[in-house]
Amino acid sequence: MTLQPSQISRLLGPFELEFDGRQIDIVARYLDLLMRWNRAVNLTAIRKPEEIVTRHFAESMYVTRFADFAGRLLDVGTGAGFPGLAIKIVRPEIAIVLLEPIAKKRAFLKEVVRECAFESVEVYGDRVEDFSLAHGGEFDSVTLRAVGGFESVLPAAARCLGNAGGVYAWLTSTEAVKLSADVADFRRLFTWSDPVKVPLSRAREIWIGRPKACST
Repeated sequence: MTLQPSQISRLLGPFELEFDGRQIDIVARYLDLLMRWNRAVNLTAIRKPEEIVTRHFAESMYVTRFADFAGRLLDVGTGAGFPGLAIKIVRPEIAIVLLEPIAKKRAFLKEVVRECAFESVEVYGDRVEDFSLAHGGEFDSVTLRAVGGFESVLPAAARCLGNAGGVYAWLTSTEAVKLSADVADFRRLFTWSDPVKVPLSRAREIWIGRPKACST
């Protein structure tokens, strides 16, 4: 095992999240798979397991402290499964669709789903711009972490959301300022609440947007 459950619990501590033993065991199993696959497939540039727990798992899970996820979640450009599968560990009742265009990463995601016994998880290779044309209004939440191309991604995300949906974007403060200035749809399509600072980071934030058509 890459890290002991007690070590994982300690690393998650600063994020003020509550886990039972089963959830910690899932994180440990997932982490072992990620470390093993990462030797052959470039899933993450982070190599230290302790940093993977804090940067990938904990920063992804942190959103559940202030977001009431329910129904269906679409995770765009999920990569190694973050934030989608990390959220699934905390909120196992929600259904998740993972979009990942790289076949080797999709193979990894499917193995994680099998090994961790996740239910109601689907993996697709579509670009969100194409996916949204056939799945308009089907999702309650859309997550965006470490993705680019916001000029086309944001309109596609808005199409996927239902009337009361929300988009959750992991950004640095610098990225958010640039998006607000350079991408018209950032402010045109969504009303954004004040960003939530990510623990253990000076610059990383989570932005929550509501489609303006249903904002109050």
